Amino acid sequence: MRAATTYVAYGCAARHFLYWLKLQCIPISTLDAAVLRRFAGHDCSCPRYSAAQLRDPYYINRVRRFVRFLEDRGDIPIVSDFADLDQHLGRYADHLASLGYNRWSQRGLNSTAQHFALWLRASRIGWHDVTATVIERFARHDCDCGEGRKQGGISQTGIERRRRGASRFFAFLRESGCVAAHEPAQTREPVLEAYGNWLHQHRGATEKSIDRYVSEVARWLPELGPDPSGYQASSLRALVMNQPASRSRASIRMTATVLRSFLRFHAANGRCRPELQHAVPSVAPYRLSTLPRYADQAAIEQIISACGADTPTRIRDRAIILLLARLGLRAGDVWLMRITDIDWQHGLLRVHGKGRRSIHLPLPQDAGDAVAAYLADVRPIVAEERLFLRLCAPFTPLASSSEISGILARHLVRAGITGVPSGAHMFRHSLATRLLRQGAGLEAVGAVLRHRSPDTTAIYAKVDIPMLQKIAQPWPGDLAC
Repeated sequence: MRAATTYVAYGCAARHFLYWLKLQCIPISTLDAAVLRRFAGHDCSCPRYSAAQLRDPYYINRVRRFVRFLEDRGDIPIVSDFADLDQHLGRYADHLASLGYNRWSQRGLNSTAQHFALWLRASRIGWHDVTATVIERFARHDCDCGEGRKQGGISQTGIERRRRGASRFFAFLRESGCVAAHEPAQTREPVLEAYGNWLHQHRGATEKSIDRYVSEVARWLPELGPDPSGYQASSLRALVMNQPASRSRASIRMTATVLRSFLRFHAANGRCRPELQHAVPSVAPYRLSTLPRYADQAAIEQIISACGADTPTRIRDRAIILLLARLGLRAGDVWLMRITDIDWQHGLLRVHGKGRRSIHLPLPQDAGDAVAAYLADVRPIVAEERLFLRLCAPFTPLASSSEISGILARHLVRAGITGVPSGAHMFRHSLATRLLRQGAGLEAVGAVLRHRSPDTTAIYAKVDIPMLQKIAQPWPGDLAC
């Protein structure tokens, strides 16, 4: 009896849809998700049917099932990319399991992958047409395709979860060869590409620095002109001096620095006169006008104690914070650190600093113990050289050095410490300040912090109060009123 009732209900919805298509003069072969939405939202005056039926989600779902039947029968042409979808989803499930995802995470990612494939099929978009824009459309679409799968409903997720799930599934399809990868478009002009390569090969710049420099050149290259042999000192000065008033002094100084670098690049290749770089005006940095932001040793120890060792995340964070605090490392130094950088036999740590300069530093006992505890008890066993990883599947390295500062910020809140800078560089400033107050000279501090120039270390002279008191001259005359 129930089966007969279901049969009648599906037949009613299908006949209603076919009747409406005929009224609208819409061929069956052109059906897609947009047509279904039009049908679901039309002001129904069809004979024998009512608008109330359209408000029933089960009624619209029966229409979707009917459209799926027509697709499977070949009455509606669809993109052939989805013929092997079941095999792709099966391999994706195995891939997620191999990365260590728990069953709930696997279920959520699989559900989003199926949802994405269903939406693409209904939207008549093939895998080869998927771009970041398409994924964003999927993430933000007003979902009414939840019951469209034959296997049952697909859970509706938030925008971020949809975006992340679709991106991971599509990346898996490309990496496994199921979907042909797009040929990377030439996003830079040839001169910018050559400049980026020169920065990498001859200046030892990181990818992040290269992107920043190339983006800066791209901003004013049309104004400067394409022919370096025609550059004039007056036009170079004008480019720096005529920057918009909205730009900060630091931004204008960045323009001058990059412009000199760009001129050196052309001069090295014989395309402009070497002396032109001296025509670029200097921008006063006022770099010693502020005090280093630091915390006293008691606050540092309080932050370390707040890490604890009662959860895997805190064990990892404790190792990171001890390396920052004891050695004055930059956040980027810790972020790029690899397992092979630690020489346990000799108690040394290799640090890869700016400009690809590497140096070996002694590994303090407490920092070494914290790293050893992290490696032994917490770090996932994966084929990844980076030392510090995320502790949730797929156990990838931290995204950037900014996450190191984020770890510090969380533990400042946990420790209830206020009035302390939240960036990872705070540990570096604090170490330098403590060394100076203990009697170390600026040269020794510069060596510990691996500064190239003594001028970089000079800023810490202002926090050495006893030294400043020795050189301060008495105020002439009477005290001011």
